Amino acid sequence: MSSLAGLRDLIKLAARRDRVMLVAWIYVLTILVVSTGYSFKGLYKTAASREALASGITHNAATLALAGPLYNDSLGALAAYKVGSATAVAAGLMSIFIVIRHTRADEEAGRLELVGSTAVGRHTALAVGLLLAAAANAAAALLIFAGCSLVGLPAGGSAALGLAIGTCGLFFAAVAAVAAQVSASARGARGIAICVLVATYLIMSAGAAAGSGGARWLLWASPIGWVTQVRAYAGDSWPVLALPVAAAAAVATGAALLASRRDLGASLVPPRPGPADAAGSLRSPLALAWRLHRVALAGWAAGALVYGAALGSIAHNVGSLLGSGGGVRNAIARLGGQSGLTDAYLAAMMSIFGLVAAGYAISVVLAMWSDESSERAEPVLATAVSRVSWAASQLFIAVAGSALVLAAAGLGAGLSSGLRGSGAGVGVGAQVARLLGAALAQLPAALVVAGVAAALFGLLPRSCVAGGWTALALATVILLLGPTLRLAQWVQDVSPFTHVPKLPGGPGSPVALAWLALIAVALAAAGLAGLRRRDIG
Repeated sequence: MSSLAGLRDLIKLAARRDRVMLVAWIYVLTILVVSTGYSFKGLYKTAASREALASGITHNAATLALAGPLYNDSLGALAAYKVGSATAVAAGLMSIFIVIRHTRADEEAGRLELVGSTAVGRHTALAVGLLLAAAANAAAALLIFAGCSLVGLPAGGSAALGLAIGTCGLFFAAVAAVAAQVSASARGARGIAICVLVATYLIMSAGAAAGSGGARWLLWASPIGWVTQVRAYAGDSWPVLALPVAAAAAVATGAALLASRRDLGASLVPPRPGPADAAGSLRSPLALAWRLHRVALAGWAAGALVYGAALGSIAHNVGSLLGSGGGVRNAIARLGGQSGLTDAYLAAMMSIFGLVAAGYAISVVLAMWSDESSERAEPVLATAVSRVSWAASQLFIAVAGSALVLAAAGLGAGLSSGLRGSGAGVGVGAQVARLLGAALAQLPAALVVAGVAAALFGLLPRSCVAGGWTALALATVILLLGPTLRLAQWVQDVSPFTHVPKLPGGPGSPVALAWLALIAVALAAAGLAGLRRRDIG
């Protein structure tokens, strides 16, 4: 029997399973790029405003480290600089989730053993994951090309940008395929692949921030750097696209060889057996929840700290970075809700970190469904642990972890902006306090979004994954595009982040925060009540 037997039928099944998730990912990747290109046409209408923006970017190492190098001041090049690297990272995440879902996750849940008992080849599941990820990246690349061309950007640069993002996602699909062979769990495989993704982004950042005499060669050592080296709308260096394609082919071949050397259900790095008896500190549901989430929480908090510091470091000269165009200043002011540009920028950044915290909280809540569907929760609930105490422990980690992520972001932004002399002339300590408060003010709104996932987990568990992430996506779109597009107020009010005070600088509203907290508690209570009454699994 061929090692790829049954490929066509399993591809159809995988596409049917992922039809909602794939459409959502492709839509987000496309709209992120196309909407940026469209908005830049209205925000920077003159060559002088674009030149001022480009000058502010290229003379600031922090801004270069965040998004990569900028090669000229055309509308397309500015849009590619703004979202090219970020969209490539998102494409990498999409590819990692797709491949792990159809390889190690199905293997861990026992689905591959069932499917493998039929006329299915040894490498079919791996090929399904890679081909589905490749198709998703190809669709995203095509739509990015079509969308950017339709909004008036040059067709050649649009094609180059779409292909750069798509081939970057293809490379990380191959990385995920290798990770699926190395780790015995889907969670571990995703962790390995995402660590590689983060490392490549940091390498790109170091190369972009380096001066002319620095380590600019690091851009060529990173797949995210290859996206910037394609130079979309700034010369369109087509041969660079061969690098991610060749690297993806080589890494995917290595994954296939590794898959042929291990048994089904095994891994190249076997898990270490734990002690026969649990330590006293591990004999409660809360201690177990902390043990399971502490590593991921450390990564989220560290990322928020570093990114907050990077964004805070440019607050003092945000005016020069935005250029002379009044449109973008008004957009930042509407998003941040302040008259002062620096405070408006900082308030807008805190709102974005609120979305990040909501993403962390949702991931913790949805881990309960993952444990339930993979039958890891059943042995825990077979003991003296009640359903409510098990779920409440996870929810406590979601709340405390979200607060820690926001505090890390506020601390990083406060220290960097205070040391650089921004913040309306206040000292470092006062600036840290201001931004810590501004960051933590986002917590109730973040918990409302996570509360939607918690309620769905208890009441409609099979819909909790799609519903939770959809709630976050809706809140993100309303927050980022609502003020700029001047959506109707009732539409903007759907997002809990609309009701958060625009801090720092704006008037506080404890009543609004209290109402958001009550809504979050009510959603969590509904989820716990549903969990008590429904069947497990």
